[in-house]
Amino acid sequence: MNDVRTGVGYDAHRFGGDGPVVLGGVTIDHNVGVLGTSDGDVATHAVCDALLGAVADGDLGTHFPSSDPRWEGVDSLELLAMCVARVTSAGYSVSSVDLTIIVQSIRIAPHREQMRRCLADAMAIEVERVSVKATTTDGLGWIGTDAGLASQAVATVYS
Repeated sequence: MNDVRTGVGYDAHRFGGDGPVVLGGVTIDHNVGVLGTSDGDVATHAVCDALLGAVADGDLGTHFPSSDPRWEGVDSLELLAMCVARVTSAGYSVSSVDLTIIVQSIRIAPHREQMRRCLADAMAIEVERVSVKATTTDGLGWIGTDAGLASQAVATVYS
C-alpha cells in the first residue's frame, strides 16, 4: 500500500521598495516590490512549506534561515528544487500541489499558466499536477489595503 501524505504551507510578505514582484517563479511588473530575504516569492515559499510539512521535515526557516546571508536574493525556485530533493530523500514523490495567491492589486490570470509551468519544472512533475488560483480580500485587512500579499498551498506526496 502506498503512503500518501498532505502538507499545508502559508507565506506572507509586505510590499516595499521597487518592483517587480516574483510569484510562482514568474517576474511580474508591479510598482512596488516585496520585502524578503530571498526574491520574496510568497507563492513558491508556500509550496515549499507544504512539501516540507507533508514529510514532517520542518519549514523554510529551518533549512534556509533568513539570518544566513547565503539566502539573500536567492531564486525561490532553487529553494523549491532543494525542498523536492528533501522530499525525495525521505522516500516520497510529489503527487500534486494546489496553490492560492491572495493579493489585491496584482492580476494573476495573465501569468497563471507560466507559473504552473515554472513550479512544475522545479518539482519535476507534470504541469497538470499544479493548480494556481488567486483571490482578493475585497478590500479587507492588510492585503485588501495593498500592504502586502500572501499565499497558501496544499501538497500531496506519496511513496
